[in-house]
Amino acid sequence: MVHVLSSRTLLRPADPERSRVFYGEQLGLAVSREFGTGPDRGTVYFLGGGHLELSGRAENPPTPAERAAAPVRLWLQVADAAAAHDELRAKGVEITRPPVKEPWGLIEMWIADPDGIPIVLVEVPADHPMRYRPGI
Repeated sequence: MVHVLSSRTLLRPADPERSRVFYGEQLGLAVSREFGTGPDRGTVYFLGGGHLELSGRAENPPTPAERAAAPVRLWLQVADAAAAHDELRAKGVEITRPPVKEPWGLIEMWIADPDGIPIVLVEVPADHPMRYRPGI
């Protein structure tokens, strides 16, 4: 068995500075650390129990259709999806789908980063099995 001590998601944005503005200023993620210098420096953000690293630059960024079809999505749990919706919309983030309660009980809102990577903001209601376990 592999004993994982830490993890992070790595992204190679087409425009690192544009992505830093999105993740740092618009989403408001806190910086864990930066490395290197100049416009292509790496930036690592705190992402709940993990980290998100922007480093390098995509040589041939995928087209929007390729991004939309990609199997990778960022899943970010938030305390209040409606409040996140209002805050992000006020900061100019395009909301691709407003908060909706899904059949499986989670409240999900969809956005995308500047390169089109889908991001699902998820609120877990207090009575959802991810939080509440009867008899425990």
